[in-house]
Amino acid sequence: MKLSFGSLGLPASGCLVLPVATGTPPGLDPDFDGALSRLIAEGRFTPDEGEVFDWIGPPGLAASRLLLVGIGDPSSFFEAAARRLGGTIVGVLEDAGIAEASVLLNVIDGAPVRSTAAAAFAAQGAVLRDYRFTRYRGRSREDDRAAVKALAILTPDPAAAEAAFRPLSAVADGVLLARDLVNEPSNILTPEAFVQRARALGSLGLEVEALDVPALEAIGAGSLLAVGKGSVNPPRLLVVRWRGAEDPDAPPVALVGKGVTFDTGGISIKPAAGMWDMRGDMAGGAAVLGAMAALAGRKARANVVGIVALAENAFSGGAFRPGDIVTSLSGRTIEVIDTDAEGRMVLMDALHYAADRFRPRAIVDIATLTGSIIRALGGRFSGLFATDDALAKALVAAGEAEEERLWRMPLDPYYDENLKSDIADLRQVAPDEASADAIHGAALLRHFVGDSPWAHIDTGKLTAAEKDTTLCPKGATGFAVRLFDRWIADTVEH
Repeated sequence: MKLSFGSLGLPASGCLVLPVATGTPPGLDPDFDGALSRLIAEGRFTPDEGEVFDWIGPPGLAASRLLLVGIGDPSSFFEAAARRLGGTIVGVLEDAGIAEASVLLNVIDGAPVRSTAAAAFAAQGAVLRDYRFTRYRGRSREDDRAAVKALAILTPDPAAAEAAFRPLSAVADGVLLARDLVNEPSNILTPEAFVQRARALGSLGLEVEALDVPALEAIGAGSLLAVGKGSVNPPRLLVVRWRGAEDPDAPPVALVGKGVTFDTGGISIKPAAGMWDMRGDMAGGAAVLGAMAALAGRKARANVVGIVALAENAFSGGAFRPGDIVTSLSGRTIEVIDTDAEGRMVLMDALHYAADRFRPRAIVDIATLTGSIIRALGGRFSGLFATDDALAKALVAAGEAEEERLWRMPLDPYYDENLKSDIADLRQVAPDEASADAIHGAALLRHFVGDSPWAHIDTGKLTAAEKDTTLCPKGATGFAVRLFDRWIADTVEH
């Protein structure tokens, strides 16, 4: 989709999109002798958010089609609502088969967001909704979405809107990268292939390194190595750095992601039904790499390191087993209870590596860690566990602003009692893993973060959309890229 910003005015042809708020006369109403107001008064169009009225061949307008799109109460039209507006418009255009359109986005009376920011965020929403993953499709289908080829956003100051959009565009690019990674099949996206995707981002100014098996053995990363033992695709520990602060050597914040590129469950094998979806078990790692690309793309004034523990949890004679004792990078020994609880295994080494090497000012990890968090929170929130109240509050606020919502869960010493092992330092899973497994997973990870303020995000269902949404077609969402970017912008850069 070609996206552009233009000056206010009526297009000479094509489709015109007009956002309409409740309680205020629609723009252009005088051009139609009050016809737009009558549509609302007669109940033919209700300008609630997301409502649409499609007027083909409107009299007195050069454009061949007029789409009225409701935005609801103008006092609630914040940045997130402007972003949803852009996504809604692209979705409507796709459904209607309209390839080119102009959006007349003038000042909205009573809206807290200014027209420049509204145009920029609407553009970001449009880009997010326009995403499609079809690289493995050899032919088109009848149910394919029609492509929007060109979208012009008409605003009072198009140059200012375009400037405001640039950092938002970089963040959108990071989201789309994360979606691509999660949507990729596991025979393509192996741990090494993930590393190569990261190396391709070097042009953004990111520093990329990857520890291979000999390097992991040399430092004693036994937990990550154990998970990768059963696969012909060896594990990697990916390290990506962005030095954007005034002092490039100042302590960074660390983002740590689970990057299990496919999860069979290992010897504790998963049921066959739904196992295909385990190609997305690296969504946490994808969010970390997408966030690093976003930060570098917009030249964030912060030092950030992204670490992704990459492995394929396969079933073979070389795979690690329930009952094994593994020595982690920290030196702690772990009694393996369930090889399908591999996420905490790869993360414990990645977290210790982040804490020990970089001494970060804060660590946030993200993982598709447990089904337990889905049972607790469903599809509305991801679970947040934290050792630091200020960090937790800031992450929750960033999630609210970006509509990638987090719900803080308890993290109490009580749960550590259930992780005591009779033959090792720690058990990998509590005795009754169906009971508070998300909390026990977080409690285990807490042992590997040192003294740094730390938070853990158990993503639950938010990494994939089961159907088209306002900002995302069915499939990978790129969850947490925007959340991480907002958190860093609001609390690290300022």
